[in-house]
Amino acid sequence: MSVLLSVLLSVLLSVLLSVLLSVLLSVLLLSVLLSLRYCPLKLTAVGPCCPESQDPPYLIGVGRADCTGPPAEIPLMGYANPQQTAAGIHTRLYSRAFIIDDRRRRVLFVTADVGMISQRLRLEVLQALQVKYGDLYRQDNVVLSGTHTHSGPAGYFQYTLFMITSKGYIKSSIEPLVNGIVKSIDRAHSNMKPGRIYRSTGELGDSSLNRSPHSYLNNPEDERHRYKQNTDKQVTVLKFTDLDGDGIGMLSWFAVHAVSMNYTNRMVSSDNMGYASYLMEQDKNPGELPGQGGFVAGFSSSNLGDVSPNTKGPHCVNTGLPCDYLNSSCPVGGTKLCKAFGPGEDMFDSTRIIGHNIYRKAKELYGSAVEEVTGFLHFAHQWVNMTDVTVQINSTHTATTCKPALGHSFAAGTTDGGGDLNFTQGAVEGDPFWDGIRDALVGKPSNQTQACHHPKPILFSTGEMNKPLPWHPEVVDVQIIILGSVAVVPVPGEMTTMSGRRLREAVRQELQSDGAFRDLEVVIAGLSNIYTHYITTYEEYQVQRYEGASTIYGPHTLSAYLQKYRGLARAIAQDRVSELPVGPQPPFFQNNLISLLAAAGVDGKPENSSFGDVLDQVLPVYRQGDVVSVTFVAGNPRHSGDMRDKTFVTVEIYDNRTNTWEVVYTDASWETRFHWLKGSNRQSNSTVEWHIPPAAPSGSYRIRHFGHYMLRRFPQPIINPYEGVSDVFEVAASFYYQ
Repeated sequence: MSVLLSVLLSVLLSVLLSVLLSVLLSVLLLSVLLSLRYCPLKLTAVGPCCPESQDPPYLIGVGRADCTGPPAEIPLMGYANPQQTAAGIHTRLYSRAFIIDDRRRRVLFVTADVGMISQRLRLEVLQALQVKYGDLYRQDNVVLSGTHTHSGPAGYFQYTLFMITSKGYIKSSIEPLVNGIVKSIDRAHSNMKPGRIYRSTGELGDSSLNRSPHSYLNNPEDERHRYKQNTDKQVTVLKFTDLDGDGIGMLSWFAVHAVSMNYTNRMVSSDNMGYASYLMEQDKNPGELPGQGGFVAGFSSSNLGDVSPNTKGPHCVNTGLPCDYLNSSCPVGGTKLCKAFGPGEDMFDSTRIIGHNIYRKAKELYGSAVEEVTGFLHFAHQWVNMTDVTVQINSTHTATTCKPALGHSFAAGTTDGGGDLNFTQGAVEGDPFWDGIRDALVGKPSNQTQACHHPKPILFSTGEMNKPLPWHPEVVDVQIIILGSVAVVPVPGEMTTMSGRRLREAVRQELQSDGAFRDLEVVIAGLSNIYTHYITTYEEYQVQRYEGASTIYGPHTLSAYLQKYRGLARAIAQDRVSELPVGPQPPFFQNNLISLLAAAGVDGKPENSSFGDVLDQVLPVYRQGDVVSVTFVAGNPRHSGDMRDKTFVTVEIYDNRTNTWEVVYTDASWETRFHWLKGSNRQSNSTVEWHIPPAAPSGSYRIRHFGHYMLRRFPQPIINPYEGVSDVFEVAASFYYQ
């Protein structure tokens, strides 16, 4: 009996162990399958991908919103020419927001199609976010960065120098920017979901050159020999996915000026960086109109201070010969006739080529991004009075930054857009004629300021000019945000190539000094939070080309920034951010904001016509590759008010199946151009061009134009909408069609 009981217990124990083993194996198999479900690329040649997939995912939100301002009569921001006023739309401007949350901290990065982020723009955005979200989005965890297009409406600054060149502080210009940026953040905020981030880097050649090589060569020889080229060719891409591995967004940095659209342009345009975003979003949002679709692609600026997209280089337009190497001028015509061009046949073609190059490289890196970004988020921020920073030059000597001032070579401009007067780059001595005019108009620079800025011959001592408001800022943002293994360093201006390299290295050294951060990628986010012109190295400053003359806080500006950013990085690495002093808060001026933009007057029209009537009609038939053009009786586009998420133009194709018209292009499309021309007797007209792409389907099309006009009525004028429509025309592969 005891033997039988022993055998029975043995059998039962074996069965129980088998069941337990099966359960354990099932649980193990289920966990493996679940981990594979959240692995975007499943397997690689060296084993399972996502080796770090055990790390908790981030919460990620992406959003995009239209921030296009009035495309008429407002100066375009970038070339500092009040006469270069908007007169139509080439492409619309967008704000793109990226929110990352590790359930401890949250950071927000915005890249917007603007020339730069001004202090006033940032402050107004932060105020709007405070009203909506309380303390969730603040100055320390929010980065606003501009793509540096030179073809966006100006008028969003509160300092006098910028107001003078922008026809003042223009509410109708800054409001679409603030509202568009906030709306992109709202959309990112509402779209947050668990996801993962992957990084990838590569190099892009043939899309940039150094426009001040003489200054670059003044940097130490041993430092220059550490780098293959005199511009940074690196493209850095962050790929955002949901937990299924489906892409939701991309953020990229590349150092190049967005000046493919040159100083003759009169249309609002996002330029080459915006076109790269356009291509990536059209690729990832098939079938959607521009500005629509869930995938958001941000292309951000970097250390582009001396980097031009005009790869054919500078030539004298009157002779075709190369410009003078040292001062970028021509024997006849001076700096005005020394212009850089390329790589295309005109500025539109150049924008297309450079934008497509950037897009193609980013798309390649996006597709190959498998290195996961993991780890906690960090950020640090300070306000700094940049007019009074003491820097340690060596073990025995110190120096200080200066009150802001611009040198004579500032007025010479660059090879991407030269000045109108007889200034040249590389000037280390003043001009008695211009100095005399300056002294009579705004006063002579103090001896202290002149000595501080040496060898810069000061043209405008803006730090000593305060009417009606200060001409330049004193208080500047310095900031670092860290996304796991990626450190983003927003800089308040245009850093040159070597300045950016020194800053990246300084931040990397501090962050890695205590072993807290390894395998760290450091990127510069240019034109961020506030604009303070250029930031050259001390050696480049001595040459006093345009970039050095525009380094407003003096020869030790970069050293001061290196010191401040090192302090932020050290505080992050040592977990002592809370001990950092906040610094002096920037001003928010309420009074004396000047406006030099006249009100838009009432509209006139030809006799026996109505607004929206066609003046120049389309042809009956076109082929792919042709340009369709139609001109309408128009009102001033400023009367249309806030046109964000709307359009002045549609191109429509007739759908024979449903007997309806379908919109296939808007004024946000690369293929359309909306020109506004102001004539005499208060009359104006709008010309719409559609550049028919080779892949456009054959069929029946029409073009529509929308706008508003103002009529004089008592007691106040009234504004009415109008629309015009072209005749129906055919697009066919051949002119011989049935």
